[in-house]
Amino acid sequence: MSSFEITGSNELFRGYLVGIDELEVTTDGQVFTREIVRHPGAVAVIPVDSDGTVVLIRQYRAAAGTLLLEITAGTCDVAGEDLDGTASRELAEEVGIAADSLELLGMVMNSPGYCDQRTAVFLATGLTSVARRPAGPEELASEVVRLPLVEAVAMVDSGDISDLTTCFAITMAARRHGV
Repeated sequence: MSSFEITGSNELFRGYLVGIDELEVTTDGQVFTREIVRHPGAVAVIPVDSDGTVVLIRQYRAAAGTLLLEITAGTCDVAGEDLDGTASRELAEEVGIAADSLELLGMVMNSPGYCDQRTAVFLATGLTSVARRPAGPEELASEVVRLPLVEAVAMVDSGDISDLTTCFAITMAARRHGV
């Protein structure tokens, strides 16, 4: 297999959340470029209650142009906050839940063909209700949805849930709970 080396980088754009770099890549004497979206990383959390109920959020996503049913997720955008802290903060903000336990289900690369974003996906258990603190227009207009894990699995199978991180989390949670 060929070896690849990044031999140059040029920043094309730097925004509040993401940046875009043009990379020069060399392999076997050939030089080519790739635009890469730079992302600070994210967390996603699937809360599963003791009765097998999952807590999801239905919110508008501008990139999709529609409402999506997803697990709680958020960007790692608070300096010095570890992944568990970000997961706990997002869980409280978006769906009004605190968890006794956060288990890392895995790290996923959302779109490695053009973006370096990595998302830490957690399973939250030992759930208690806390004050919900939605932020931003999408979260303020969002809906918290509770449903049985088995129903969430069926929604993944039917395509009614299509967000890849959510599909991964539901599938992993279902394995943990024998669904």
